[in-house]
Amino acid sequence: MKIRTDLLDKNSAKGIEVLQLTSDKDVTGSHVYMEAQIFTPDSKRFVLHRSANSHGSNHHDPKHQYLVCDIEDGCRLTPITEEIGATAPSVTPDGQFMYYFVNETEINGGRLILKRVRLDGSDRGTIMVVDTELPGTRFRPSRIYSLSTISSDGKRLALPAFMGDGQTAEMPPFGMMVFDLDNANVQLVISGPTWCNMHPQYSRSLNPEESHDILIQEAHSYAANASGEITSKPDGKGTDIHVIRDDGTNFRTMPWGRDGNERCQGHQCWRGRSHWAITSTHTHQPPEAQLIEGLAVPDAGHLGLKTPEAVRNELSREFPSKYFYQITPGASGSSNHISQAPLTVKSYFYHFATDIEGRRIITDAAPLDNGGRIFVAELGEAGKDPLKNFRLLLNPHNGPYSKTPESCHIHPFLSPDGTMAFFNSDESGISQAYMIRGL
Repeated sequence: MKIRTDLLDKNSAKGIEVLQLTSDKDVTGSHVYMEAQIFTPDSKRFVLHRSANSHGSNHHDPKHQYLVCDIEDGCRLTPITEEIGATAPSVTPDGQFMYYFVNETEINGGRLILKRVRLDGSDRGTIMVVDTELPGTRFRPSRIYSLSTISSDGKRLALPAFMGDGQTAEMPPFGMMVFDLDNANVQLVISGPTWCNMHPQYSRSLNPEESHDILIQEAHSYAANASGEITSKPDGKGTDIHVIRDDGTNFRTMPWGRDGNERCQGHQCWRGRSHWAITSTHTHQPPEAQLIEGLAVPDAGHLGLKTPEAVRNELSREFPSKYFYQITPGASGSSNHISQAPLTVKSYFYHFATDIEGRRIITDAAPLDNGGRIFVAELGEAGKDPLKNFRLLLNPHNGPYSKTPESCHIHPFLSPDGTMAFFNSDESGISQAYMIRGL
């Protein structure tokens, strides 16, 4: 761990301290993902990984490991996995265990191993092995997604994967599995060609009914080949976001995007333990990227913000003008829609996360060609209030923004208690993981 006062400048919020958590000169370090459930509830320990990037890892990489960071012990990092192919960790809601998968799959074969281990590395065991077709289907999982999600009662774990057979070249299926952790069984709850980048997120609500809800992303217009490799990305109205019960029923829509002007970026999260969720958008006019919260409503055919009974609240509508910036066409961090310049961009947010109470939010923001910016703000009454008390934490000095899997994305998030922030940057030359305390 290194203290990095050099990453603060005159514009940074007062009283904060920046720590570099990983620092191997030849091996990357990264946080898992903004919405990944990798923290203990007391905000004292969390999981990150080495030889990884902002979007996951290579499951053939022998250097890849998950690490436990003990914040109270000087941010000491201790390896918790050694298996090649370890992926998709989730820390249990009580903070005692980490579930993870060992990916030994291949298309139409191999095996997927679900394991559990205490955060001190003890009591490691195999929960189940998937090495046949999923129950009631002809599908076998492969190309395992790098993010899993665990229910707030710790009883169920969801994981997406490719479900193709390697032969079906036209619109091969992807899907999401839900594992019953007490009974060691698994069910495929949704599948189809548009579920290739699901970002599944179990509700954090403690309400027994809401605890079965999973926020998922549908990638309209994506196309994959028979091997599950993405060959084209969305156009037209773009992706939309849904909520589904973890038995595959009660399919709902979040009222965002798909009207020809507003598009979902593909970043979303629950607002703490509430049943509200937040997304970041792109709009053609004005050329901005806003943060918008909403409630799930009955699906009416992938209509996005035009879904009947839509309930929305633009959280970023009072972003302070002192943070507006000028943009030039073609600059990285600019919107592809911008055809005239120079112009003033009021807001352009990307990735974000809240604390567990849904009272504080952290987000990265453009201009990314100058290293990016990280802000925190306060959340008010859900469905009504805009974000208040924006504070610029720092410029993380991240390199040029790229959508390639290997590129470093800032991906900021908060500890459950909202007192610490975390982000990635390649300012050192390669991706490393950082922490901010003193919020």
